[in-house]
Amino acid sequence: MQPNYTNFLSTIKTRIRQAQYDALRVVNQQLIKLYWDMGQLIVEKQETDGWGKSVVDQLSADLQTEFPGISGFSARNIWNMRLFYLTYKDDLILQPLVAEIAWSHNLLIVEKCKDTLQREFYLKMTRKFGWTKNVLANQLAGQAYEKYLLNQTNFDQTLPDVYQQQAKLAVKDEYTFGFLELAEEHSEAELETAIVQNIRKFLLEMGGYYTFVGNQFRMEVGGQEYFIDLLLYHRKLRCLVALELKIGEFKPEYAGKMQFYLAVLNDTVKLPDEQASIGIIVCQNKNRTIVEYALKTSDQPIGVSAYSIREELPQEFKHLLPSADEIQERLQHLNL
Repeated sequence: MQPNYTNFLSTIKTRIRQAQYDALRVVNQQLIKLYWDMGQLIVEKQETDGWGKSVVDQLSADLQTEFPGISGFSARNIWNMRLFYLTYKDDLILQPLVAEIAWSHNLLIVEKCKDTLQREFYLKMTRKFGWTKNVLANQLAGQAYEKYLLNQTNFDQTLPDVYQQQAKLAVKDEYTFGFLELAEEHSEAELETAIVQNIRKFLLEMGGYYTFVGNQFRMEVGGQEYFIDLLLYHRKLRCLVALELKIGEFKPEYAGKMQFYLAVLNDTVKLPDEQASIGIIVCQNKNRTIVEYALKTSDQPIGVSAYSIREELPQEFKHLLPSADEIQERLQHLNL
């Protein structure tokens, strides 16, 4: 074997995979454009010539006869093209985004999202994290949009401006741990064990860019041992993320304990080129006012989240969603 052949082969394989990805991306963009154009033509014919259901059925049959073996021309999908066009025809902001994700993903978003800002969130997150159709469906069912907007952190006061928005993206207001299959009554040890045993699904629920460092991460201070329940690393922020798991209500003293952990991590574990560590306290329940006061005087970046083993966001939280202008400002940072 020639010298440096292994590195050469690796370079070629990487280039081939990139070319394959680029080709698929172009094909997808052209397919979305085709469906957009067909939807537009259907709408125009309905408006000018009064076309109805029977014409669409006939068009579907003729196209499938003309292009056998090519899927996508069913009557139902042609109606989906019409809905797709009507949903975005006046939205110049979202039009470029729809070509960046697959048709099946677009249909899910059009079907499940009734709000422009909500659609923008899922379009950007799908593109950003490469969500599969099933992952997107789970995020929609788990109300990831609402949980992102409601999150409680002190990052505005404790992190540099350049990292604040990306850090907020890394913390949800509530995590759904239905995949752990825990009983309603469970201990913190059972919760931690179940998470470690389902670490891939857990990291997916956390929202992207996380890697697992360890559980019961040991630190020694002043001759005494301390253990962080879960230690993660966020690749985008390039920082350690300490998680504390609590099965009951949030208590203000949890924030003080987390401040201590973060200070130790920064002094003894964090590498010189990494950003300051972040803490997330995950409780079964939390009083939002108590959390607000507990984080107000903290000088370490901490977020407080709840977790549940059911899918729906509690109804009483929905009125807490920020205004449309505030939501739009936050969504602008999803391009980071």
